[in-house]
Amino acid sequence: MATRVAVLASGGGTNFENLAHRAGNIGMEIAVLITDNKDAFAVTRAERLGIPCVVHARGDHPSKAAHESAIMKTLGAYDISYILLAGYMRILSAPFIERFERRIINVHPSLLPSFKGRDGIRDAYEYGVKVTGVTVHFVDAGIDTGEIIDQMPVMIEAGDTLEAVARKIHETEYALYPKAIKKVLKERDDEESTH
Repeated sequence: MATRVAVLASGGGTNFENLAHRAGNIGMEIAVLITDNKDAFAVTRAERLGIPCVVHARGDHPSKAAHESAIMKTLGAYDISYILLAGYMRILSAPFIERFERRIINVHPSLLPSFKGRDGIRDAYEYGVKVTGVTVHFVDAGIDTGEIIDQMPVMIEAGDTLEAVARKIHETEYALYPKAIKKVLKERDDEESTH
């Protein structure tokens, strides 16, 4: 049976749509898209894909804890096993992460532990590295510090613009993220079958 997952996104939702198209091959079902931004293009993508979408705007809640509590209620209502972050621009609290330990996965546009944070592509480009890449990792209470699941390098060639590097990174994300999720779900299934 397919693993029920939620995708959390704040923006365009290209990684979300890519995962939706590959969900069957990964062995998962995207049961719901949760966003903190009602104007996110990810909402339009969810409508086109026929995937339920729930908006939990931070401004609609008096505190971070109340905001996360509302998200947790939605996760419970949809019987979610894993949370996949796809351009979700809020930092999750330690108590939230502990509730879903080793069940929140993120894709980051650099070879962690280098170039953490929201501008991984620009930071690597401006630093002048010749190799950057993409990391898929479990989320812990730090910023981009969780256990690495998989990585894939991206070469920065002479003459590459920032936009060209960003394109290469996004193409690599579309290849690596589904593969890494499939690996996590297979390892979990293997563990469960040996117990």
